[in-house]
Amino acid sequence: MKVVSVLPRHYSSAYLSILKKPTTIVHRRAVLPSSNNCNYSTVSPPPQKLSDNLKDLHSQLDKDELLADNTPDYVRLVLRSSVYDVINETPISNSVSLSSRLNTTVQLKREDLLPVFSFKLRGAYNMMSKLVSKMENQHNVTGVIACSAGNHAQGVAFSAKHLKIPATIVMPVSTPSIKYKNVFRLGAQVVLYGNDFDEAKKECARLSEERGLVNIPPFDHPYVIAGQGTIAMEILRQVRCVGNRIGAVFVPVGGGGLIAGIAAYLKRIAPKIKIIGVETYDSQTLYKSLKMGKQVQLTSVGSFADGTAVRLIGEETFRVCKDHVDEVVLVNTDEICAAIKDIFDDTRSIVEPSGALGVAGMKKYVTHLHPEIDHSKLIYIPIMSGANMNFDRLRFVSERAVLGEGREVFLLVAIPDVPGSFKKLQKIIDPRSVTEFSYRFNRHHNDENGAKAFIYTSFSCVDREKELKQVFAQLEKNGFEAVDISDNEMAKSHGRYLVGGASNIPNERVISFEFPERPGALTKFLNGLSSNWNLTLFHYRNHGDDVGKVLAGISVPPTDKEKFEDFLKDLSYKYHEETNNLVYQKLLKY
Repeated sequence: MKVVSVLPRHYSSAYLSILKKPTTIVHRRAVLPSSNNCNYSTVSPPPQKLSDNLKDLHSQLDKDELLADNTPDYVRLVLRSSVYDVINETPISNSVSLSSRLNTTVQLKREDLLPVFSFKLRGAYNMMSKLVSKMENQHNVTGVIACSAGNHAQGVAFSAKHLKIPATIVMPVSTPSIKYKNVFRLGAQVVLYGNDFDEAKKECARLSEERGLVNIPPFDHPYVIAGQGTIAMEILRQVRCVGNRIGAVFVPVGGGGLIAGIAAYLKRIAPKIKIIGVETYDSQTLYKSLKMGKQVQLTSVGSFADGTAVRLIGEETFRVCKDHVDEVVLVNTDEICAAIKDIFDDTRSIVEPSGALGVAGMKKYVTHLHPEIDHSKLIYIPIMSGANMNFDRLRFVSERAVLGEGREVFLLVAIPDVPGSFKKLQKIIDPRSVTEFSYRFNRHHNDENGAKAFIYTSFSCVDREKELKQVFAQLEKNGFEAVDISDNEMAKSHGRYLVGGASNIPNERVISFEFPERPGALTKFLNGLSSNWNLTLFHYRNHGDDVGKVLAGISVPPTDKEKFEDFLKDLSYKYHEETNNLVYQKLLKY
């Protein structure tokens, strides 16, 4: 059978030359459009110095899956991917509201519509199907194992069920029941082990060796990367470039499998398209690694966008990213929440925080980072990577979305503690809609001008910068002092709920913690407190997350300073000193 007899007629001759074994092509819908983005290339990249780990990894591939320099040929691997055994290609959705607001064309790649509501199914199935095909039959596959409490776990379980091979998923004991029940429902054996992912990973490695199970990595393997890369192939065919061209694809980044697969394919086929990674400020492993020119391991990561909370970018994924990723955009929690709302407004779908990273990064790229670009002539494609959202999180997302959109301002205002001052403050803000006022009389706030009252207030706005200047000018004119605390995490998570009055407690230290939402977490904290230390403040609020945010005040004698520092380290919970925080100093202390 000739190659041309099984491929659509509008494949280019250069593109056909990429394929050496047409009989292995399972992907009959791989049609590349004629686009001004496309610049087909079969030239191998310059030779790279590879670590022994990467050489060993690449040696697991067949010879015809490698380029001349013995690195993976990701275009060929993408074209041979078997992901379409279990999925249909995901659609592109026009984002009407975002396009209008940003004066550009926004098209959303809907990975949230896959059977497990995440792109992770692509990579997991592609690798597992390759594993099965390299065996004589499924009976030679003892089984697979993976360590994950998220989307990768569901991807492995779903794939194993389709391929009729046993699957074991190792999760930390703290994993919420909704997550391990979903995996169990898909037919996998669930092993709950350890208090964190490090302990769970060790158990996963032990079981893999003991039972002869194949460990399916979440991102750092060529077959996994190629599975994710099928997204790029679909984008080139689905996006119709009429007048405009694809300017950039915005990709959420955790371990790097998704962005590596998309970048490896697009930069070979359509190199003019920019590849923009998006990370959170508290999980910026790719950003720091690219900056340093080597893999950088983070000491800790944030928990809100848990699907991309990875401490170390993969070795193979970083090898690809450092050559092909154009830029990395960093976003915060409020910007992610605003992006979740934007997606809902356009699609009536709710995505998980990591799934909204692409939209959050694209908004920042257009509105703040690149004013020199004429965005009106470009098409931007954020990847909506997943929709496994915990329903309890929606309250938090709703509260913070308005801050992320710049449609709400959160202020700490000091006013003279005399009759009529509170009313004056309200008139200054009027006619803007006040969303919060918190105040408690405190006789201890005094200066040379008399007693002061400190007030939390937030209000809605349309043009944040313009209106904020107007309000600040009026506040100053009336002798009021104000500070914008819209970016103060301690204020937003804790301080706004603690308006009962200030105290003067000797040697008080105020610390914010992230407690794992599991039985015994608070007990561990309290048991670690010395009998000489007094717990002076405690605030906790459930946000529907795997991690709870706690603010604690502890009176620590100066002689116990070193002992207290050891306690914080031994606790093994993420923490941050808040003793010098403006909110604590002004409202909770005198």
